[in-house]
Amino acid sequence: MAGADAAGPEMAGPDPRLEHGPPEHVRTAFGVRESVPRPRPDLPGPAWRCDGLVLRPVADTVLAAWSAGAIEELATIGVDGLRLARPVRASDGRRVVAGWAASHDVPGRVEPRHDDVVAASLRLHRATARLERPRLVDDRDDLLARADRAAFGERAAALDAETGGTLFTELARRRRPLERPSQLVHGDLFGTVLFDPSDPGAPPAVLDLVPFWRPVEWAAAVVVIDALAWGGADPGILTRWSHLAAWPQMLLHALLFRLAVHAQHPSCTRESLQGLEHASRLVSSLLPAS
Repeated sequence: MAGADAAGPEMAGPDPRLEHGPPEHVRTAFGVRESVPRPRPDLPGPAWRCDGLVLRPVADTVLAAWSAGAIEELATIGVDGLRLARPVRASDGRRVVAGWAASHDVPGRVEPRHDDVVAASLRLHRATARLERPRLVDDRDDLLARADRAAFGERAAALDAETGGTLFTELARRRRPLERPSQLVHGDLFGTVLFDPSDPGAPPAVLDLVPFWRPVEWAAAVVVIDALAWGGADPGILTRWSHLAAWPQMLLHALLFRLAVHAQHPSCTRESLQGLEHASRLVSSLLPAS
């Protein structure tokens, strides 16, 4: 589930881009026309290596273009302890061409190093604290944005009872306001951070930025919820990060967010809810009795 929205959960029908890779006119635009696209299966979502670039299909052109610009700005600022997949513009300056975005290839693959992803989240957000609130945060009305607003009680969402709506309602009664400052955060890091197995000392790599205007601790909590629900993380991950401010409520808000995503997602089922039910039992044990 995590990272799924970047590949377009609301897209209908098969996407020919996922079978054939970037077409010639797209490769031409990014300066790799003669390159034979090679699938990059160790990256989250479909991706093709073309010479020293990676080309990936995007579902939301506006979001992808904004993300590329934000990563460029972060690369200029510098992010200690992280590698960034620097975006590449097309020959005419565009960041997205015919539904494709490009970046410099960075070695690595997704690995179940859940605590390292939480740490990467905190390092990333020390840098994003210097970025202004983008208009995109308020303009977005995709699945993740609707789930985010529902989790914080800002707007109701139509949630399927069988795939998470009932559990969402039960847990929302235990929600309390988060008295922590908000800033620009990446709210969908689980399953997207790369680790280089050939160089264990290399910093983790971040590919893009999915923007939310929420507390830093909430973004870390989303990683923890995802790791518990779908990554096989041990329950100790809850206590290893309990020094973060307002931690039980951050976890609850993150859990509500993921439940709201699940209960709106067209591909989710009662069976796929089991991971979030497991996470909810663990989080509930940290909350005061309702």
